[in-house]
Amino acid sequence: MNRRLALVGVAVALDLAVGELPNRFHPVAWLGRGIGFAERRFPQATARERWRSGFALTGMFVGGAALAGFVSCRMVRRLAGVVSLIAEAVLLKQAFAIRALFEHTTTVERLLLADNIEGARWAAGRMVSRDTTGSPPDALASAAIESLTENASDSIVAPLLWYSLLGLPGAFAYRAANTLDATVGYHSNGSFGTPSARLDDLLNLAPARLTGGLIVAAGEARRATARGTLRDASKTPSPNAGWPMAAAAHALGVRLEKRGHHVLNEAGRPPAAADIAAARTLVSRALLLGGAAAVSVVAVGRRRR
Repeated sequence: MNRRLALVGVAVALDLAVGELPNRFHPVAWLGRGIGFAERRFPQATARERWRSGFALTGMFVGGAALAGFVSCRMVRRLAGVVSLIAEAVLLKQAFAIRALFEHTTTVERLLLADNIEGARWAAGRMVSRDTTGSPPDALASAAIESLTENASDSIVAPLLWYSLLGLPGAFAYRAANTLDATVGYHSNGSFGTPSARLDDLLNLAPARLTGGLIVAAGEARRATARGTLRDASKTPSPNAGWPMAAAAHALGVRLEKRGHHVLNEAGRPPAAADIAAARTLVSRALLLGGAAAVSVVAVGRRRR
């Protein structure tokens, strides 16, 4: 656990310093292309075939990612000392993204502040699956905050949590499941995407609630925020996304809405560009609290030995 905690620290430092690899070199981009290639070749003529193909696709890519993590871990552990630690940290870094997520929200904020609404619509559209054409500024700010807080769980807390529990195989398997959900999830692919979507839901049960709790703890009116989070978390179609998003909505005092899908903190004020910056600060504090809690757990465990 001590080694894994140190590795997380090094991997986070690498992410903040360097950011993401170009898509042509990024393993997650390769994974997405591989899923798209395989999807077109699995039989889907009947409902039974779609179910079977969905299970097979999920097992192939999640199992393959876990195996890749296991083999990679065995290989880097053969290296000497610090080299081994840095090599594993580089591999782990590919499973999560902090800097890129924050940069995307900064772009939306900057364009809104410059009254470049068309540009903000384009930037927000890169972060969310909804159509941002014609969206007013408050809807774009809401989309950026929702994406930031949901992905604080999906793209940061969840892969690092699964790494802390299961090492690289856990982090890689989670990233594969999450990528499958984003590419063939059941909302767009019916029964073919259901296995991957349900697996992603399962793997995110704990991370989403942990992220929501950290956001509550990072805010100021904690009791009111906790009550609002518990009330609104189930209002999203996803069983998990509502937890960090509702926590942020109540902590910031803003109304977050995806028209036709959900409204979080209905009594809140419409969000503005400044609230995007406030959301980044809130999420940063939440992540720091999570890191401090992890260090404390390891320290207590060492004392008890």
